Amino acid sequence: MKYLPPASMSVFQSQVWEVVRQIPYGKVATYGQIARIVNPPPGIDAPTYLAFGARWVGTAMAACPADVPWHRVINAKGQISLRENAGLQRRLLEAEGVVFNKNQKVDMKRFGWLAHQQNTLFTIETHNTQESE
Repeated sequence: MKYLPPASMSVFQSQVWEVVRQIPYGKVATYGQIARIVNPPPGIDAPTYLAFGARWVGTAMAACPADVPWHRVINAKGQISLRENAGLQRRLLEAEGVVFNKNQKVDMKRFGWLAHQQNTLFTIETHNTQESE
């Protein structure tokens, strides 16, 4: 896995947390969706960002401040990733009205946060273009 230099990771984390703060009550987003909204760190090319962005979002979420609704970010399968506080995450989401099916998945059509959906790869291309000017 390729890691970011500490200065770049700090900026990236702040951007991730700002996006996650916008996820409404009762909605969820995936690590990959958040990565597609946030611009890649300076010096990171698009293929590398596409390969590692979702994991970097996960790293940012593991270190988020208390005011970030971390529980609203789930994996691409629509499930809670296995970790120590998975039970708490599920309880928090259920308290917000998010429903899990028999396969422990969230219906992303019903509970998915679709803000910034149009900003998939465009932010990556725009960021890299501006950087080279």
